[in-house]
Amino acid sequence: MSLDRELNKRSGGKCELCGATENLKVYEVLPTKKGGIDEAIFVCPTCKDQIENPGNEDLNHWRCLNDSMWSEHTTVQVVAWRMLSRMRAAGWPQELLDMMYLEDDVLEWAKATGEGEDDENKIIHRDSNGVILEHGDSVVLIKDLKVKGSSMVAKQGTAVRNIRLDHENAEYIEGKVDGQQIVIITQYVKKI
Repeated sequence: MSLDRELNKRSGGKCELCGATENLKVYEVLPTKKGGIDEAIFVCPTCKDQIENPGNEDLNHWRCLNDSMWSEHTTVQVVAWRMLSRMRAAGWPQELLDMMYLEDDVLEWAKATGEGEDDENKIIHRDSNGVILEHGDSVVLIKDLKVKGSSMVAKQGTAVRNIRLDHENAEYIEGKVDGQQIVIITQYVKKI
């Protein structure tokens, strides 16, 4: 069974965050380990756009989290926690966060993207031009890079899609080059 069908069945054909029923899409909850239904949710275009574009949140739309934060599915809980953390300055999201309980491993996953951290503690990844990089961005290599531990050379101009950030070091990102997952130093990439 495809991931779309599994999520459609699990969600009852509704956005797992707001309950909308139109144009639902699979949203992978980063960082993923194996992929699949345990690391994805079914969301509407409105939720997906606001999750992926911080600063565009419609606070009234996200009042739906009052219900969805209690979901039995950890992926839904993780996204609810991240969105509430992002909007906590508005007051009511902080009240919901105070009521929410996540197991330690789920909370660690929720915090993995840096949501909920104070800005001065947050690790910010920047490309060679100083542009901020986010999970899922695409970058291009600006220099030939020799890959440690292999004979592979990642060529200048190679596009690396759907990057992942190292949340302990602002200079490292991960991405696939020629089908191989590698660590790349941010000073050698430019955001596309």
